[in-house]
Amino acid sequence: MDAKGENPVEKFGMYIAHIGVNAEADEDTMRIVDEFSGLLGLEHMTVAPVSEFAGDFVEVMKPGHGSGERGHIGFHVNDVEAAAKWFDEHGSKIDWDHCAKNPDGSLFLVYFEKEIAGFAIHLTAQK
Repeated sequence: MDAKGENPVEKFGMYIAHIGVNAEADEDTMRIVDEFSGLLGLEHMTVAPVSEFAGDFVEVMKPGHGSGERGHIGFHVNDVEAAAKWFDEHGSKIDWDHCAKNPDGSLFLVYFEKEIAGFAIHLTAQK
């Protein structure tokens, strides 16, 4: 909460969208996805060329594409731009140089400048 008593989780409908794991080698990517998929009964999905997903819960980043020392945590928010501006104005700086936009120019994903416990943190519109 901030000084005004605003809670960003409530204000922006935040919840954990997914956890990102950085694979160290190409052969690790599929093994890690398969392990999470098997453990949790999740579908293996390819969403982007730089990662593979176990359902919506775990994103395994291919070598050289992962953010964060250990990986990343993605938080869904109902309005990425408003949430990013709010956090930035409240002292949790956003890395505006590394954000992703939708085709219409609206923000889809932004990272915070600071990692926590080796994890990069991002806000996303992804569910």
